[in-house]
Amino acid sequence: MSEIVEIIDILENKLKNLLRKIDHLEQTNLELNQELQKSTAFIQNQSKEIDTLKKDYETLKIANSLLGSDENKRDTKLKINSLIREIDYCIAQLSD
Repeated sequence: MSEIVEIIDILENKLKNLLRKIDHLEQTNLELNQELQKSTAFIQNQSKEIDTLKKDYETLKIANSLLGSDENKRDTKLKINSLIREIDYCIAQLSD
């Protein structure tokens, strides 16, 4: 009979240890999920900032070439032609 009690005690201790480990793992999982959400938000903000900076850079390149720089003259001409085509398309749409 005492052997059964010992076995039950051992099982009870193992179960308590297992429950403690589960609680610890759940807490760790929660912390990691929060950290992941923060990192994801940070990455999204950085991506938006990069996109904004790329657009600003392109605008500055065009403005620089309009001011007389020869470096990006071809790009500027292509952009102007593209804008003219868009304007022509809009005018055609309004005419219909």
